[in-house]
Amino acid sequence: MAIVDEIAGLDATAQAELVRNGDASPLELVEGAIERCERINPQINAVIYPMYDEARKVAADPLPDGPFKGVPFLLKDLLAAYGGMSMSFGAKLFDDYVSTEDSDLVRKYKEAGLVTLGKTNTPEFGLQPTTEPVRFGATRNPWNLDHTPGGSSGGSAAAVAAGIVPMAHGNDGGGSIRIPAACCGLFGLKPTRARISLGPDLGERTVSLVNEHVLTRSVRDSAAALDATDGLEPGTPYWAPPKARPFLDEVGADPGKLRVAFTCKPLVDQPVHAENKAAMLETAKLLEELGHDVEERDFDFGDHKELNRASFTTFSSGCAETLDSAAKRLGRDLTEDDMEPLAWGVYQRIKKKGITDYLDAWRMLFRAARKLDVDMQTIDVWLTPTLNEPPLALGTLDPKPEKPLAGLFRSGQFCPLTAIANWSGHPAMSVPLMHHENGLPLGMQFYGRFGDEATLFRLASQLEAAKPWADRRPAVHA
Repeated sequence: MAIVDEIAGLDATAQAELVRNGDASPLELVEGAIERCERINPQINAVIYPMYDEARKVAADPLPDGPFKGVPFLLKDLLAAYGGMSMSFGAKLFDDYVSTEDSDLVRKYKEAGLVTLGKTNTPEFGLQPTTEPVRFGATRNPWNLDHTPGGSSGGSAAAVAAGIVPMAHGNDGGGSIRIPAACCGLFGLKPTRARISLGPDLGERTVSLVNEHVLTRSVRDSAAALDATDGLEPGTPYWAPPKARPFLDEVGADPGKLRVAFTCKPLVDQPVHAENKAAMLETAKLLEELGHDVEERDFDFGDHKELNRASFTTFSSGCAETLDSAAKRLGRDLTEDDMEPLAWGVYQRIKKKGITDYLDAWRMLFRAARKLDVDMQTIDVWLTPTLNEPPLALGTLDPKPEKPLAGLFRSGQFCPLTAIANWSGHPAMSVPLMHHENGLPLGMQFYGRFGDEATLFRLASQLEAAKPWADRRPAVHA
């Protein structure tokens, strides 16, 4: 047990090094992760589809000599298709759905040497910044089991924070990597729009709001994973600016004297929680001590309520498309009994809108993105709290049948500053620099210029060295 748990404390890069040096075999790493999952998962409900037999088979066979050869891994049960395996989107509508082929991303994970041992929990259709689907039950935060691990990549975040695996897949259409990273004390980067392919099934998702990547305990794992998965794929409609050199080379590199702006403006009626605001000011002070130029600045995107409505229209259209495809597969119209109240409410509301509403919403978001891009030309990094308040108690966002969208509107108060990166396309990261008084993690969010993950990785590794988080462990941990 001691050896297994010692390995559990290593990041993915270090675990891969054990394999390269002959100190552990891929099968030994996978068996250790399976043992931890069997022991820990009943407490947190992070892994909903174990793939143990598949993982053992893959680990026992020759693996590609990639950067993560033999490292155990988990896939979020949303979008990343693993051929021959179930993918339910957190919904009972897809109980019998099996992916027919690997997505481009999963193929690249396999080429990197990662061994997938299961799929992680997600809210139904990824609609909430918490992970409490009726179909699979709530995932619990390893730091405090009564609180959310965030969403929609909450299962992946909980599994990594608890030490089941060192790294897990997530995707981010409104903050769904950064929100759970902040809730669970992890590093979470949303890459630049189109940095990672959504093919072969999708060219884009919800007008390119959705981005793929991972949740990690170390900055170097995130950088190496992005190196392994970025790049142009056949049929990709557009792609991010090419990187100047491997992202892993940016980790530990001197970021230079950065121009950093921070904002205390919450953009919603609810003010920023006192602890979140204090943590941001402490982070701004730390940045000054590290030699960066720091100033307070408000960004004007226009009417934020109108932008939220536009974001709802674009994101909900993607959900409606998924539901319509389910209806075609089933050969019948969908009913209220087919889904949770939130998804049904979203489906009914978006079906009343037309194509011009959709295009107008995207035009509004594009205008706001242009404003942000102009502002970002005068700075290198924009700092905000990742969340507006501490991780919520489980059940806070539960929808009511009479008000099915109430939880979605409440979530806008919880995380009002994450979706901006999705409709602007900018890279953004949550860095686990602080903790709340109640012990729950508190993440700081940093936006970079479009296409400039390099600056974010340099800054993140500088912060990781100045204020390390690797040794912090939640209450539930291997």
